[in-house]
Amino acid sequence: MWERIREMIIKELKQTLREPKMRATLIVPPLLQLLVFGYAVNLDVEHATLAWMDQDNSVESRELLQEFTGSGRFTILRQLQSEEDTQRTLDSSEVESVVRILPGFAADLARGRAAAVQVLVDGSNSNTASLVAAQCTQVIQRFSIRKLEELQKQKLVGRAVDRPLRAPLPSIVGEPRVWFNPELRSRNYFVPGVLVNIIMLVTLTLTSMAVVREKEIGTMEQLMVTPIRPIELIIGKTLPFAAIGLAQLLFITIVALLVFHVPLHGSPFLLVFASIFFIECTLGMGLFISTISATQQQAMITTLFVFQPAFMLSGFSFPIRNMPQVVQWVTYFNPMRYFMEVVRGIFLKGVGLEILWPQILALAVLGTSILGLSALRFKKRLD
Repeated sequence: MWERIREMIIKELKQTLREPKMRATLIVPPLLQLLVFGYAVNLDVEHATLAWMDQDNSVESRELLQEFTGSGRFTILRQLQSEEDTQRTLDSSEVESVVRILPGFAADLARGRAAAVQVLVDGSNSNTASLVAAQCTQVIQRFSIRKLEELQKQKLVGRAVDRPLRAPLPSIVGEPRVWFNPELRSRNYFVPGVLVNIIMLVTLTLTSMAVVREKEIGTMEQLMVTPIRPIELIIGKTLPFAAIGLAQLLFITIVALLVFHVPLHGSPFLLVFASIFFIECTLGMGLFISTISATQQQAMITTLFVFQPAFMLSGFSFPIRNMPQVVQWVTYFNPMRYFMEVVRGIFLKGVGLEILWPQILALAVLGTSILGLSALRFKKRLD
């Protein structure tokens, strides 16, 4: 039995690596996804462009301008003079935001009253708009706190010595600290997700075309007259692709660490352990597709039809909790959802089995069920 399986594995590996289409499937998708999501897709706003509109022309307004330019996050491209300039600048998308100092800004600060600063943000890109608005708010809050401290010091110094001093009013300042991804780099979020996508796409594609290829090239008849049993044929056809999936896992992890500098805080052994169950799921899905497809083209189209919804509902780009409730229920049957949580938990959070065991258990149940049902459907005969 094991000799027949070994020969089947050798045959499948040779046939896969020899065919140009299969070699392209192993190389092109991983490289493209890594390049796109590692370099091109970047949601970070490290440097924003601003237009400045000062309607107060005071020392304090110029100090706030220096606070913006000195932060290193903003470049002032234009000085606006009118409402028409503001409208035209935002319409042409020359800048991400316009900061407008209203009249009476310095007088309000001197009297200890709230001084208004208007921040107009181009909301055509909601992600960039929210980040730029938050960064502008941080600069303004920092300037406000500094001015409040200066005002309190001036009041204390100006009091008569013989009069009792009252303590300044306490102020509460929030200092947010980000866990797991302190620099908020989108690359650290996307690259571990690319690992899930590549393993899913490669193993699903290769396995889905395994049986169909035998039918098209006419070797299925030869397999039917051999003493190999259906279970041995299934093992011989799926194990090579499982090994390829693990090799892809190793390759992408090394690239993530050395090229993109994505941190790996958790256990790599737990990552491999969880990936085995995920690959079991993808192999079962690919085997099922290969049994219902008559040609390799049909198998490829069916693979894309399965992969795209699984990708969109995996939480790769959009949080599952933000989806409609019915769609959230559907994601419980998606293996990519669980493996995405496992990979990001291991890479970014460094959590272990005590936290990730529900996701790994779900992968084990789904993998055993999908692969078992696909194996039962498989028959050692031509349809």
